[in-house]
Amino acid sequence: MNQQPQNVNPSWARLVSYLFSPPLVWATLAFPIAFRDTPAQGQALLWAGVYVLLVCLLPLGYVVWMVRRGSITDLHMEVRQQRLRPFIVSLICTTIAWWTLRFMGAPPVVPLFALFSLVQIAVMAGITVVWQISMHAMSITGATIATGILFGFLPALLTLPLVLLVAAARLRLHRHTLAQVLGGILVGALVPVVLFALL
Repeated sequence: MNQQPQNVNPSWARLVSYLFSPPLVWATLAFPIAFRDTPAQGQALLWAGVYVLLVCLLPLGYVVWMVRRGSITDLHMEVRQQRLRPFIVSLICTTIAWWTLRFMGAPPVVPLFALFSLVQIAVMAGITVVWQISMHAMSITGATIATGILFGFLPALLTLPLVLLVAAARLRLHRHTLAQVLGGILVGALVPVVLFALL
């Protein structure tokens, strides 16, 4: 992993990386998706809450625990080999979320979003075995494409600049190469298109 020069203080890039980290991106998107086909606010909050707890908070809690133990260097998991166990935890939690939302009778789009998350995590885990791509770029791109599919072209167009902003931030922090960022964007774009086309 490239080292950040000492004379660089990219505070904006750090802020962008935290605000648009994968758990926050997915948790934020879960709410409009839950409300999309659910007339009752209480039910929509329940569906979104189940998703956020299982897909976002529990895996993030595991990463925080591993950071405190010293097994992972930081929350963004710069070292590729340190990502594998968190990916396994995420896969287990997201699989539980998918089945739980289906069992609870959530509108089809909500467990579909969980399945979309599961596939993205599985693809990332597979790639991580041999290479490292940007999870930040993947998640914001996937969220943008999913927004376009579920809510229309204009909302997706409004979120498209965020893809460029996140990509610029990851490059500015020297956390990824250009190829790794582009790889994240490609995976983030392809997974929702293929998944929603099939289902």
